[in-house]
Amino acid sequence: MNIRTAHRDELPLLQDLELAAGVLFRNIGMTDVAEHPPPALEVFERYRADGQLWVSVDEADRPTGFVFVDLVDGGVHIEQISVHPDHQGHGIGRQLISCVDAWAARQGVGVVTLSTFRSVPWNGPYYMRLGFTELPRDAATPGLEKLLAAETALGLDPAERIFMTRKVAVQ
Repeated sequence: MNIRTAHRDELPLLQDLELAAGVLFRNIGMTDVAEHPPPALEVFERYRADGQLWVSVDEADRPTGFVFVDLVDGGVHIEQISVHPDHQGHGIGRQLISCVDAWAARQGVGVVTLSTFRSVPWNGPYYMRLGFTELPRDAATPGLEKLLAAETALGLDPAERIFMTRKVAVQ
């Protein structure tokens, strides 16, 4: 498997990939999350143009997963990460996060954060296995609180959301 920056012509494929990944949420009764529309092409393009969108690709160079990040309050925040269900369970998510770690280190940023569902097995528990720890709510930065407010406005239950953090060795 290879990870590289996304190409502009792949952005519609990333939307399709995000929709496919939603089936896992539907299977556990989180229909609202499963049916949430993927990011707009303009959103993907902004991250791509800023060099903050990476894709994992298969042997035919087709995207199998993606991750994009923001800089939030001195840290790198994983805004979205998705792996197509046909390719899950092969370490793609872990490799995408390692790519983010390496990018953060090159930027001189020593921490990566994300927000996720506390109890969904491939969310909070998965990230804990990758070395992320839960950030106490009272330790959330203003930028992270703003992200939580945006998630809440989209209909996500803030009681089910957690922030997680992981240190990065700065180069």
